[in-house]
Amino acid sequence: MADDGCTRIIAGRTPESAAMLADVKRAMSITARLNRLKFNDADEVRALFSELIGRKVDDSFLLIPPFYTTGGPDIRVGRNVFINQNCTFYDLGGLDIADDVLIGPNVSLITSGHPLEPSRRRAFTTAKPIAIGRNVWIAAGATVTGGVTVGENSVVAAGSVVTRDVPPNTLVGGNPARVIRSIAE
Repeated sequence: MADDGCTRIIAGRTPESAAMLADVKRAMSITARLNRLKFNDADEVRALFSELIGRKVDDSFLLIPPFYTTGGPDIRVGRNVFINQNCTFYDLGGLDIADDVLIGPNVSLITSGHPLEPSRRRAFTTAKPIAIGRNVWIAAGATVTGGVTVGENSVVAAGSVVTRDVPPNTLVGGNPARVIRSIAE
């Protein structure tokens, strides 16, 4: 598998894969505690999410549990970010969420996967970053895959599967998501 400069490739049964597994176990422990909290426990949610990602989130950050992730240290969030309930973030490839982002319920941001070839599928984990620009809204049930940048002010329609970059100031929807129209003030 060729390295394109942004793809992270982790072979099985290596020190790097052992570290990845340790991150998953750590994340499962923290999210289990986080998922026992209620909407009104916003300060405690912020504290546990900060522990999960290894840096303090802004006081404007709001997440409604439950929430699921396989890591945490590779998630970066800006100010005034809202994450609705039942979201899943696989952040091994890196997940950058800019300021003023709204993430609807049941959204999946998945940076990792496996090779297509059946003989290699269990031998490697691959990961590519996702970048969510400022003032983006990702609506309910959407999935964004690794290697994608969602441009600022854009909207990802409910239930969409985003496999390619989203230009700024656009509405995308469908599977695979395509540009539906431009968004103007």
